Amino acid sequence: MTNVPPTPSGLRGAVDLSSLVDRAQRPTQQAGAPTGGPGAAAGTGGAGAAAGPDADLTVPSLVIDVTDQSFQDVLQLSSVVPVIVDIWAEWCGPCKQLSPILEQLTAEYDGRVVLAKVDADTNPQLVQAFQAQSIPTVAAVIGGRPLGLFVGALPEAQVRDVFEQVVAAAEQNGVTGRVTVDGAAETEPQGEPAPEPLPPHHQAAYDAIERGDYAAAVQEYKTAIAQDPNDQMAVAGLAQVSLLDRLNGRTADELRSAAAAAPQDVEAQMAVADLDVSGGHVEDAFGRLLDLVPTVFGADRETLRVRLVEYFELIGVDDPRVAAARRRLASALY
Repeated sequence: MTNVPPTPSGLRGAVDLSSLVDRAQRPTQQAGAPTGGPGAAAGTGGAGAAAGPDADLTVPSLVIDVTDQSFQDVLQLSSVVPVIVDIWAEWCGPCKQLSPILEQLTAEYDGRVVLAKVDADTNPQLVQAFQAQSIPTVAAVIGGRPLGLFVGALPEAQVRDVFEQVVAAAEQNGVTGRVTVDGAAETEPQGEPAPEPLPPHHQAAYDAIERGDYAAAVQEYKTAIAQDPNDQMAVAGLAQVSLLDRLNGRTADELRSAAAAAPQDVEAQMAVADLDVSGGHVEDAFGRLLDLVPTVFGADRETLRVRLVEYFELIGVDDPRVAAARRRLASALY
């Protein structure tokens, strides 16, 4: 998995959204590239009547929350402006670093780009459709065609390059409209404040993640925790980058096949649980490991306990799913 932004001509990472929309309702496409065919944005936040790619629309906000059920509105809106899709989760540390950057850049483009935010925990169809094996996952939709962009938290300069490439690709395909925020004349948008600088070891960890050196990121977070055992951001960051390190270079088919072949193999089951957590399927991951806890003993049981506690830190102790899983774990252990 890399975080290298694509060039405009390289925006080819289309994903299949046939489970969410009727292909007959999509704009016509030529040879795998998005086109700017006519489309309606009537359902997108009350955007109004049908509009072509050069039309202007009024929308409630440049940043919209979308769901499995409402995503067709995004496809329609994308015939007017390119839509950046941010797949995130409340418990995801890097998401909290990346999202303000995406929102700030969307505001700077002044209606030429819209940002669609997808909560991975509550929209499993979109997570699957965009093949989001880790979050944050960022994609674009141009002229009804979804395109993969990058995974993970990138620095602002690289994200800005991605936005420029997306806008250029949209222009090449005739998607050159603009949206206006309803009520913008009365209230001047202030934009999102720039994110606070990260502590040194956190920044070093993000830099290591960016270049794919997860082992170095693990060490940076461990150093941060050694300096401050109460650094909960470092604890959560360590849990997430450890998960990325374990999944690096492995495929979903490989992991699920191994787990299916060995249902009592602790390592195989934990690998699939990692996969589920990375894709936002938290309850599936908890259930898989909690079902296994009563069937094993000694070192295997302790290994499962430690991995579950790691997930609890990653997802957040205030999450109700964590509270329920903690109770079930305590019942199984004691």
